[in-house]
Amino acid sequence: MRIIGLTGGIAAGKSTVSRRWAEHGAVVVDADRLARQAVAPGSPGLARVVERFGTGVLAPDGALDRAALGSIVFSDASARKDLEGITHPEVWRLARGAFDAAEAADPEAVVVYDVPLLAEARGSRPIRFHAVVVVDASAAQRVGRLVEHRSMPRDEAERRVAAQASDAERLALADHVVDATGSLEDTLRSADAVWDRIAS
Repeated sequence: MRIIGLTGGIAAGKSTVSRRWAEHGAVVVDADRLARQAVAPGSPGLARVVERFGTGVLAPDGALDRAALGSIVFSDASARKDLEGITHPEVWRLARGAFDAAEAADPEAVVVYDVPLLAEARGSRPIRFHAVVVVDASAAQRVGRLVEHRSMPRDEAERRVAAQASDAERLALADHVVDATGSLEDTLRSADAVWDRIAS
Protein backbone atom coordinates (compact mmCIF):
# COMPACT_ATOMS: atom_id res chain seq x y z
CA MET A 1 0.00 0.00 0.00
CA ARG A 2 1.10 3.53 -0.78
CA ILE A 3 -0.38 6.54 1.00
CA ILE A 4 -0.35 9.79 -0.97
CA GLY A 5 -0.97 13.03 0.89
CA LEU A 6 -3.13 15.37 -1.23
CA THR A 7 -3.40 18.95 -0.05
CA GLY A 8 -4.10 22.47 -1.22
CA GLY A 9 -5.72 25.62 0.06
CA ILE A 10 -9.47 26.08 0.29
CA ALA A 11 -11.04 26.17 -3.21
CA ALA A 12 -7.79 25.04 -4.86
CA GLY A 13 -9.41 21.99 -6.48
CA LYS A 14 -8.50 19.07 -4.21
CA SER A 15 -11.92 17.47 -4.58
CA THR A 16 -11.67 17.62 -8.36
CA VAL A 17 -8.29 15.90 -8.24
CA SER A 18 -9.32 13.27 -5.70
CA ARG A 19 -12.44 12.39 -7.75
CA ARG A 20 -10.27 12.04 -10.84
CA TRP A 21 -7.83 9.78 -9.04
CA ALA A 22 -10.69 7.67 -7.67
CA GLU A 23 -11.67 7.09 -11.32
CA HIS A 24 -8.10 5.81 -11.83
CA GLY A 25 -8.51 3.35 -8.94
CA ALA A 26 -7.31 5.30 -5.91
CA VAL A 27 -8.88 4.70 -2.50
CA VAL A 28 -9.72 8.24 -1.34
CA VAL A 29 -9.83 9.03 2.38
CA ASP A 30 -11.34 12.47 2.93
CA ALA A 31 -10.05 14.29 6.02
CA ASP A 32 -13.00 16.71 5.97
CA ARG A 33 -15.38 13.78 6.26
CA LEU A 34 -13.32 12.35 9.11
CA ALA A 35 -13.30 15.77 10.78
CA ARG A 36 -17.10 15.75 10.76
CA GLN A 37 -17.09 12.27 12.34
CA ALA A 38 -14.63 13.51 14.99
CA VAL A 39 -17.19 16.07 16.24
CA ALA A 40 -20.40 14.14 15.54
CA PRO A 41 -23.22 14.40 18.11
CA GLY A 42 -22.37 12.33 21.16
CA SER A 43 -18.65 12.14 20.35
CA PRO A 44 -15.91 12.99 22.86
CA GLY A 45 -14.58 15.45 20.27
CA LEU A 46 -17.79 17.47 20.24
CA ALA A 47 -17.89 17.49 24.06
CA ARG A 48 -14.38 18.95 24.14
CA VAL A 49 -15.27 21.57 21.51
CA VAL A 50 -18.28 22.68 23.58
CA GLU A 51 -16.15 22.72 26.72
CA ARG A 52 -13.67 25.07 25.00
CA PHE A 53 -16.00 27.26 22.93
CA GLY A 54 -19.32 27.12 24.78
CA THR A 55 -22.82 25.99 23.85
CA GLY A 56 -23.10 28.82 21.31
CA VAL A 57 -21.37 26.53 18.78
CA LEU A 58 -24.22 24.00 18.98
CA ALA A 59 -27.22 23.94 16.66
CA PRO A 60 -30.69 23.45 18.18
CA ASP A 61 -30.51 19.72 17.40
CA GLY A 62 -27.27 19.31 19.36
CA ALA A 63 -25.01 19.02 16.32
CA LEU A 64 -22.05 21.31 15.77
CA ASP A 65 -23.00 24.67 14.24
CA ARG A 66 -20.06 24.93 11.83
CA ALA A 67 -20.86 28.49 10.81
CA ALA A 68 -20.87 29.66 14.43
CA LEU A 69 -17.61 27.87 15.17
CA GLY A 70 -16.07 29.11 11.92
CA SER A 71 -16.87 32.71 12.77
CA ILE A 72 -14.78 32.26 15.94
CA VAL A 73 -11.79 30.28 14.70
CA PHE A 74 -11.25 32.02 11.36
CA SER A 75 -10.77 35.35 13.10
CA ASP A 76 -8.75 34.16 16.10
CA ALA A 77 -5.52 32.23 15.55
CA SER A 78 -5.36 31.08 19.17
CA ALA A 79 -8.91 29.71 19.03
CA ARG A 80 -8.12 27.95 15.77
CA LYS A 81 -5.06 26.33 17.34
CA ASP A 82 -7.17 25.14 20.27
CA LEU A 83 -9.71 23.61 17.87
CA GLU A 84 -6.96 21.87 15.90
CA GLY A 85 -5.56 20.47 19.15
CA ILE A 86 -8.93 18.84 19.78
CA THR A 87 -9.74 17.60 16.29
CA HIS A 88 -6.42 16.69 14.65
CA PRO A 89 -5.51 13.72 16.89
CA GLU A 90 -8.99 12.23 16.48
CA VAL A 91 -8.95 12.73 12.70
CA TRP A 92 -5.58 10.98 12.47
CA ARG A 93 -6.93 8.07 14.52
CA LEU A 94 -9.88 7.70 12.14
CA ALA A 95 -7.57 8.04 9.13
CA ARG A 96 -5.31 5.28 10.39
CA GLY A 97 -8.32 2.99 10.65
CA ALA A 98 -9.30 3.83 7.06
CA PHE A 99 -5.77 3.15 5.82
CA ASP A 100 -5.69 -0.21 7.61
CA ALA A 101 -9.03 -1.18 6.07
CA ALA A 102 -7.80 -0.24 2.58
CA GLU A 103 -4.64 -2.30 3.04
CA ALA A 104 -6.61 -5.29 4.29
CA ALA A 105 -8.82 -5.12 1.19
CA ASP A 106 -5.89 -4.65 -1.22
CA PRO A 107 -2.25 -4.71 -0.06
CA GLU A 108 -1.28 -2.95 -3.32
CA ALA A 109 -3.79 -0.11 -2.91
CA VAL A 110 -2.88 3.49 -3.65
CA VAL A 111 -4.58 5.48 -0.90
CA VAL A 112 -5.06 9.20 -1.41
CA TYR A 113 -5.47 11.11 1.84
CA ASP A 114 -7.26 14.34 0.90
CA VAL A 115 -6.22 16.63 3.75
CA PRO A 116 -6.57 20.40 3.42
CA LEU A 117 -4.60 21.28 6.56
CA LEU A 118 -1.53 19.13 5.92
CA ALA A 119 0.86 22.09 6.13
CA GLU A 120 -0.78 23.32 9.32
CA ALA A 121 -0.60 19.84 10.93
CA ARG A 122 3.03 19.21 10.02
CA GLY A 123 4.15 18.55 13.56
CA SER A 124 1.37 16.08 14.38
CA ARG A 125 1.58 13.60 11.49
CA PRO A 126 2.03 10.06 12.83
CA ILE A 127 2.50 8.54 9.36
CA ARG A 128 4.99 8.86 6.53
CA PHE A 129 3.56 9.55 3.09
CA HIS A 130 4.88 7.86 -0.02
CA ALA A 131 4.52 11.30 -1.65
CA VAL A 132 2.84 14.64 -0.97
CA VAL A 133 0.91 16.29 -3.81
CA VAL A 134 -0.12 19.94 -3.65
CA VAL A 135 -3.01 21.22 -5.76
CA ASP A 136 -1.84 24.73 -6.51
CA ALA A 137 -3.90 27.83 -7.28
CA SER A 138 -3.02 31.32 -6.10
CA ALA A 139 -4.66 32.86 -3.06
CA ALA A 140 -6.33 35.46 -5.28
CA GLN A 141 -7.80 32.74 -7.52
CA ARG A 142 -9.09 30.82 -4.52
CA VAL A 143 -10.76 33.91 -3.07
CA GLY A 144 -12.42 34.48 -6.43
CA ARG A 145 -13.68 30.89 -6.56
CA LEU A 146 -15.15 31.11 -3.06
CA VAL A 147 -17.01 34.27 -4.03
CA GLU A 148 -18.15 32.97 -7.42
CA HIS A 149 -18.90 29.31 -6.74
CA ARG A 150 -19.83 29.31 -3.05
CA SER A 151 -21.44 32.77 -2.87
CA MET A 152 -19.17 33.67 0.04
CA PRO A 153 -18.78 37.38 0.87
CA ARG A 154 -15.36 38.56 -0.32
CA ASP A 155 -14.16 39.63 3.14
CA GLU A 156 -15.07 36.20 4.55
CA ALA A 157 -13.35 34.46 1.63
CA GLU A 158 -10.20 36.53 2.16
CA ARG A 159 -10.26 35.76 5.89
CA ARG A 160 -10.58 32.01 5.26
CA VAL A 161 -7.74 31.96 2.75
CA ALA A 162 -5.52 34.06 5.02
CA ALA A 163 -6.20 31.74 7.98
CA GLN A 164 -4.55 28.83 6.17
CA ALA A 165 -0.88 28.17 5.44
CA SER A 166 0.64 30.33 2.74
CA ASP A 167 1.08 29.05 -0.81
CA ALA A 168 4.85 28.96 -0.22
CA GLU A 169 4.50 26.94 3.00
CA ARG A 170 2.27 24.42 1.24
CA LEU A 171 4.48 24.13 -1.84
CA ALA A 172 7.50 23.51 0.40
CA LEU A 173 5.93 20.13 1.31
CA ALA A 174 5.29 19.09 -2.29
CA ASP A 175 6.88 16.12 -4.01
CA HIS A 176 4.52 16.79 -6.94
CA VAL A 177 2.28 19.73 -7.89
CA VAL A 178 -1.05 19.65 -9.73
CA ASP A 179 -1.44 22.96 -11.54
CA ALA A 180 -4.99 24.17 -10.89
CA THR A 181 -4.50 27.72 -12.10
CA GLY A 182 -6.17 27.17 -15.49
CA SER A 183 -9.36 25.59 -16.77
CA LEU A 184 -10.94 22.41 -15.40
CA GLU A 185 -9.58 20.51 -18.40
CA ASP A 186 -6.08 21.83 -17.71
CA THR A 187 -6.36 20.81 -14.05
CA LEU A 188 -7.47 17.29 -15.00
CA ARG A 189 -4.58 16.96 -17.46
CA SER A 190 -2.14 17.98 -14.74
CA ALA A 191 -3.81 15.59 -12.29
CA ASP A 192 -3.51 12.73 -14.79
CA ALA A 193 0.17 13.46 -15.36
CA VAL A 194 0.89 13.44 -11.62
CA TRP A 195 -1.13 10.23 -11.16
CA ASP A 196 0.98 8.52 -13.81
CA ARG A 197 4.08 9.37 -11.76
CA ILE A 198 2.80 8.39 -8.32
CA ALA A 199 0.89 5.25 -9.31
CA SER A 200 3.53 3.63 -11.51
